[in-house]
Amino acid sequence: MDVLSMHEIAEAGHRILNPFTEDKLMLLGEVCRLHPGQRLLDLASGKGELLCRWADAFGIEGLGVDISTVFVAAARARAVELGVADRVTFALGDAAQAVPPPGGAGDATRPHAAEPGGDPGGAGPRWEYDVVSCIGATWIGGGLAGTVALMRRAVRDDGLLLLGEPYWADDTPDGAYAALDCPREVFATLGGTLERLESAGLELLEMVLADGDSWDRYVASQWWTVSDWLRAHPESPDAPAMREYLRAARRTHLQYQRRYLGWGVFVCRVSGA
Repeated sequence: MDVLSMHEIAEAGHRILNPFTEDKLMLLGEVCRLHPGQRLLDLASGKGELLCRWADAFGIEGLGVDISTVFVAAARARAVELGVADRVTFALGDAAQAVPPPGGAGDATRPHAAEPGGDPGGAGPRWEYDVVSCIGATWIGGGLAGTVALMRRAVRDDGLLLLGEPYWADDTPDGAYAALDCPREVFATLGGTLERLESAGLELLEMVLADGDSWDRYVASQWWTVSDWLRAHPESPDAPAMREYLRAARRTHLQYQRRYLGWGVFVCRVSGA
């Protein structure tokens, strides 16, 4: 059973697929100073809650790209529910391929002329988004630096880059890295995250960080969802993997993750832009 399938089951009841509450998601939109007419590209957009809620509240438009058919379907339904389907579009595809390569054209996940972000004159998509976000999925670029490089190809010179990224507490014990199956070097401390952003050519402007309650609402609320799924599908070939997922998720969250693994969205722009 692959990791994506596990998350599709565990996050079946979630709208926000990161340790962010609704209040923090909307606060992030406020600190980004969003306003009508801005265009946003959301890479690994999940169920599209960020794009849909911000289109509704701030009048933006945009494109979200995600690899999960389950999540893309949910995002499109959410856009209809909130009455913003004329302003936001969700494409199924690899988010890493959703921006054009340097000096070349993008692939089929690029927005069409009829979609938000497309050129109404029919000359093709315009890759000058006001905001480009990758919230909790910097693995699409092989890490923070690689994802920043992807995002910079799609953002206008003075636009914003939003990066959702975990970070280690300063006093994280060695046992946490093994328990969370995440080598120390994959993420940094908060101070180290700032250094990584600056090394990637970015200026940190703002941030909104998760807290213990945010983590609980994201992780702990999955336990009930998975437990219900296991009761409904006891003979599924995926049941053993989901039982282990649930067992490990409870233990690692309570023992290490809630205390030692932070998470936040860092609002940046290109240095000197």
